[in-house]
Amino acid sequence: MRLFLYLIVVAVLCGCADPTRMLLVPEAGTVGDHQKVVVVTNRARDAAGNYGGGRAAAFTYLDVGVSIPRDRRPGTVPVSYSNPVPGRHFVLTRSDEIGSKAAFLSTLRRSLAELAPAERDITIFVHGYNTSFSDGVFRTAQLAHDFGLKGVAVGFSWPSAAHPLGYSHDRDSVLLARDGLEEMLRDVSRAGARNVVIVGHSLGAMLVMESLRQMAIANPGLPDRILDGVVLIAPDIDTDLFHAQAGRIRFLPQPFAIFVSQKDRALMLSSRINGRSNRLGTLDSANSLSDLDVTIVDVTAFSGPAAQSHMTAVSSPALIALLSRSRELSTSFARAGQDSRGGLPGVAVTVSKATQLILSPGLLRN
Repeated sequence: MRLFLYLIVVAVLCGCADPTRMLLVPEAGTVGDHQKVVVVTNRARDAAGNYGGGRAAAFTYLDVGVSIPRDRRPGTVPVSYSNPVPGRHFVLTRSDEIGSKAAFLSTLRRSLAELAPAERDITIFVHGYNTSFSDGVFRTAQLAHDFGLKGVAVGFSWPSAAHPLGYSHDRDSVLLARDGLEEMLRDVSRAGARNVVIVGHSLGAMLVMESLRQMAIANPGLPDRILDGVVLIAPDIDTDLFHAQAGRIRFLPQPFAIFVSQKDRALMLSSRINGRSNRLGTLDSANSLSDLDVTIVDVTAFSGPAAQSHMTAVSSPALIALLSRSRELSTSFARAGQDSRGGLPGVAVTVSKATQLILSPGLLRN
């Protein structure tokens, strides 16, 4: 009963604004820092022009501009769904439809060609549960901006209901998006990037694993050949299921980093909803994954307020400062798992093939 009441309260509090509205403020293009995001989505567009939780049969490709406030703490994403103010909030400045898959690939190639050879990387962000189109784009922009990723940022936007009571809808949407994500990864691999890294958050991590699994079944070893790193942030995946997925993929792309926190309130709730199953994102030991070549990055010590605990890896200013000085993060966020430690100071525990790296705010003073 308490769980039911909690969900109702959350739903009421979130119902005062419509996060699915896609408000464009073109004049914000001259305010704040500008971040370009290439978006691939299978969200259906409604009569008002918004990409909501409806599912489309085909994918849409977009070139989106985001204005990022300069006066904010790293990791924060201030937004307004009714009256966004440039310089104070993250704001969409434009959303240009690219058109076709061929045009999407041309856009990636052109964007990479404009960069220095050492910066021609592509980082793909797959958002999680209860995320609107705009929120997914904003988080992609924030990740690229705050971690100083110089390459091309790509957001894969699957049709989340963007509602705290939409968990079942979101789980089904993840399953429907598997083929599309696989297709996009195959396309991106032909763009000529130096490195291609995919980052999946929450249920987005489930989507990543399911897509890599089916790719490996059809073409063994393909995920490792086309990806140069995988990062799962607070993955909302049953631990046994993840082990089975990884076993079927067999050759995991390297590095393969899993960011976990035992204080993740959203995953604690997910565990209760799913019959108290163990969620990968709250793993406290490498023992159960000892036969897998993965690095578990424990960020429990950086977890903040309950509302932010599900995004600790990309929302904690202290953790961003620590991760950003890792030598591997000079090229991509995923390099946090390289060589088991990624150049990061911390307590490392190796169990057969798996490594657990426990980070602490005290490391900032070293």
